[in-house]
Amino acid sequence: MRVTFLGTGDAGGVPLYGCDCAACIRARAVTDFRRRPCTALVEAGETRILIDAGLTDLAERFSPGSLSAIVLTHFHPDHVQGLFHLRWGIGERIPVYGPPDSEGCADLYKNHGLLEFRRLAKFSPIKIGDLVLTPLPLIHSKVTFGYTIEDSAGQRFAYLTDTAGLPPNTEAFLKNWQPQSLALDCTHPPGVDPPRNHNDITLALAIAESLQPATVWLNHVSHELDVWLMGNLDNLPVDVGVAHDGQAITTSKADRSI
Repeated sequence: MRVTFLGTGDAGGVPLYGCDCAACIRARAVTDFRRRPCTALVEAGETRILIDAGLTDLAERFSPGSLSAIVLTHFHPDHVQGLFHLRWGIGERIPVYGPPDSEGCADLYKNHGLLEFRRLAKFSPIKIGDLVLTPLPLIHSKVTFGYTIEDSAGQRFAYLTDTAGLPPNTEAFLKNWQPQSLALDCTHPPGVDPPRNHNDITLALAIAESLQPATVWLNHVSHELDVWLMGNLDNLPVDVGVAHDGQAITTSKADRSI
């Protein structure tokens, strides 16, 4: 299984409009440090699944018929905004799986075009080509799913973004399922107050310690966290990395970057 982090930023991205913090200045100077909205591509055999659709240039990135499905974590704009243009395309319908959110986002349900929305149920696995995905409830301001993803070779990857901590049943499921690698929401630097809607670094590392996968990739990173990481990156545990846009990993017993 191959996972490519197409976008690793929070809703505002890095650089943030109007901000002159150290991380935003760096990102304007060096494109490698820029972060676009969270989106990932998972590939196994002939199967290609897009997790979330926050990038607005999906029609340019993916030719017709090249995606097996799109799987949404939730319907906040920064995770679905790429669908608004894609839906008016011509050709075969694209399956779009997501949580049972009756509102969705704006008029996507009403004017779906070539998108075919399909609702998922928590802890009920689905098979898409060579991959099996299981939706897991997360803690966020809108109904949100994380996903465990397993390929035909038994490689296991979990994608958990937009959450502040984990519900007990989700944490128990993951401990039993034992992902080899994990993409984990980590939006904020350490804070005094408990975080809301998104993990801070303290809570993310506690989750990593609880689940103990071989490798954890911090995702949904804000410019504030990037500033903190500029002085603390070397202090992270050896099995914790910070994902960046365009990074590809393969899942294995010892998770490796490509």
